[in-house]
This record gives sequence, structure tokens and C-alpha cells, in this order.
Amino acid sequence: MDIERKDIIDGLGKGLRVIEAFDEEHARLTASEAAARTGLTRTAARRYLLSLVHFGYANSDGKRFWLAPRVLRLGQSYLEAARLPRLVQPFVQRLAMECGENFNFSVLDDHMVVYVARSNSTRMVSIGFPVGSRVPAHVVTPGPAILSTFSEERLETWLAQHEFNAFTPRTTTDPAVFLRDVHGARDLGYWITEQQLTQGLRGMAMPLMDRKGECVGAIGTTLPMPVPPASRDEVVARLLPRMRETVQVLRDVL
Repeated sequence: MDIERKDIIDGLGKGLRVIEAFDEEHARLTASEAAARTGLTRTAARRYLLSLVHFGYANSDGKRFWLAPRVLRLGQSYLEAARLPRLVQPFVQRLAMECGENFNFSVLDDHMVVYVARSNSTRMVSIGFPVGSRVPAHVVTPGPAILSTFSEERLETWLAQHEFNAFTPRTTTDPAVFLRDVHGARDLGYWITEQQLTQGLRGMAMPLMDRKGECVGAIGTTLPMPVPPASRDEVVARLLPRMRETVQVLRDVL
């Protein structure tokens, strides 16, 4: 929706940017480091950090700051209030029971795939991504699946802004190769990747569309690759019909 400039509170946006400045590699930040990561002045960053401490969303030793568990309430509010993950949950649960694999539902948040629903199979060992996980879109199968629904212009813009970091020797780091994969996912209606993020794991996903034909996310699964591994054709033959049926049923209710 279009929002008039006078109705926007810049301070809220800056405070959220400070929260987003923390990640695995930057778990503790000084005011100067937070300023550098957010584009704020040191004085402004320090005031936002102190405010987060005051409201219980961060802790500090007087020099460095780190997020407090209370910040999880922000993400939990989405999971509890959003209609889409709750609607999809029983469908991925059914897929898990029918196929004996872990299934998930994920969405694209700029350049990250975010897992918002998940059901486990009856296997003793559970693999895949827990709810709330955020993963670079080029290394997990929902990425190409969702991006395959983009227009070419939108896709080119996305590719130009994305950082293609390597996680394994098999990670696709060439934008041209990744674009070819996205086009492949568009032609097939699904996509499979192998060992892009973690050695020994294979992913399969297909985009989920609503009744208006707009992509709202992807239904996917993460599979171990036994030795010798099952072929891609075997995986597709076993899982694709049930995944396709689930996506078609969901499209009618979204």
C-alpha cells in the first residue's frame, strides 16, 4: 500500500534497523559498530541501544550491547497472528505423514528464505530448518522456486543486489548459473538442489500460488542423500505428485 510520508515515524524504522544489525557474526556490538552497520550516527545508535535495554529488548555491560530473549516476541507475534502459516500447517503435516519426510513452508524476505511452518516425519532423526530460520535464498530450494514466479525485470534487479556467498564447494555463486536454475524451476514448476548449504542434503520445493495467481511462498522438503544417493528422478517420482496435489488444494483456499 502507498503510505503518505507524514504518516511514517522514522524513529521506529531506525530502531528496527538497530535490532537487525545483530546477527551470528555480530552478536555483540558497541555503539560505534552499530552506527557503522545501520548508517546512523554514533550518538543516535547509542540512544537506540540504550532504549532497547530500557524496554528489555537488549542487555549491555556498559560498552557492548546484545539482544535479550524478549526480542523473540517480535517474531513470535507474526507466527501467532499470521493466517498463512496456520493455514498451511495441517497440509504440510499431512505431506509428512504420507511421504515419511520432513516438509516445510517458507516465504521470501528480500534476499532471505524464512521458514514459517514445518511438520516432521516419523523418523527418529529430524533434518531441515526449524520455524524462524533465515537462510540466503540462493542456497535453499525455495529460493529458485519462489523467484521463478518473478517477472524478468524484477528478477534481474534481485540478482544485481544479491550476495552469492559460498557455503560448500557445490554452492552456486555465479549469478548467471543461478538465473539458469531459476528459469529451470519456472519451466518445471519445481526445483531440486543438492549440497548447496550443507554437505549430504538435498532439497526440493515448488511455489505456492493463491487464487489470484500470486506467489505466497513455497512448499518444500529437505532430504538426506544416502550412499549411493537416490537419483533425482526417483525423488521426483515419489514426492512430486503429492506435493503438486497439496499446492493445488491450497491454491483453492488461499
